[in-house]
Amino acid sequence: MTLHSLHLTQFRSWSRLEITLDHRPVAIHGPNGAGKTNILEAISMLAPGRGMRGAMPADQARKGPDVGWQIRALIGERQVQTRALPGLAREVTVDDKASTQLALGRLMRVIWLTPAMDRLWTDAPETRRRFLDRVTLSFTPAHAEDALGYEKAMRERNRLLRDEVRDAGWYRALELQMADMGAAITRNRLDAIARIMAAQDGAATAFPAAHLTLLAGEGCADDPDPESITARLAQTRDRDMAAGRTLTGPHRADLGAHWGPQDMPAALSSTGEQKALLLSLILANARALADERPVLLLDEVAAHLDADRRAALYDEITGLSAQTFLTGTGPELFETLQTRAQFLSIARDGDTSRIDD
Repeated sequence: MTLHSLHLTQFRSWSRLEITLDHRPVAIHGPNGAGKTNILEAISMLAPGRGMRGAMPADQARKGPDVGWQIRALIGERQVQTRALPGLAREVTVDDKASTQLALGRLMRVIWLTPAMDRLWTDAPETRRRFLDRVTLSFTPAHAEDALGYEKAMRERNRLLRDEVRDAGWYRALELQMADMGAAITRNRLDAIARIMAAQDGAATAFPAAHLTLLAGEGCADDPDPESITARLAQTRDRDMAAGRTLTGPHRADLGAHWGPQDMPAALSSTGEQKALLLSLILANARALADERPVLLLDEVAAHLDADRRAALYDEITGLSAQTFLTGTGPELFETLQTRAQFLSIARDGDTSRIDD
């Protein structure tokens, strides 16, 4: 669905912000620290989870944890609100009725790219696993429920392991839950990888395509068969008890990427090539979700591209069936977008952000 309007109250550097949006890309420019990224973060909070910065709700209030914040949006024809009041859990309402964060994933598919993600290919596997799960969630909103259920059952199994409980009956029910949900997680991930790679095939893009794989390592993290997962968990109880945690399963997965005729691993590529590969995957994600018209958040992406690649990127996003938001320090970074985009000039006024007329 299309995001038609956004209203922020006491969120990050914004005491108040109201913007009306249309089908065009939105180019948000201003000096560092003006509050550009805070707008993108607010939009990312209209998806399940903690948003693109992964911050706790109390840390997102403009004047600290003793002040709450609120985000309101019109998504299609639905009025959506999420807020966090001091000392209370984050709330979500849809058309003034209490809802859940998981329900947000079915209303709007949100994809983002931030400067912190530049280290994706060289960081620990956990970073790539979170990235893969965010991509998977954009295709399969129920993936979040599978992941939460798996994590809950695994925590209970790990508690039994640490307590050195040896009664097989205590483990059986938990391992059956982990097997069912773990298999679903793996199927969802494999489907997401297949859809990304299909969206790269034959695409008119200036960015390199990557061959993606779900890496299992020693953790058998790519097993989509519940029965074999159940058997493996039973067989590895003694080893897991010695470690005090579950050593096999989808929580050990990693994302592999190779590209080019030399099948170069992403981790061994240059910094520029790694950035281009990541941007290519984000664009492929949006392309694969064309029927859903996703929201694409590109934070400071233009600063790391030369003029030709910037122009190619802008041509590509204007041709996508996606609602795109970009940030940059100056309007010159978006020169080739010109009349094809909605421009917002952001400035800082003391401790508050504002839009310049």
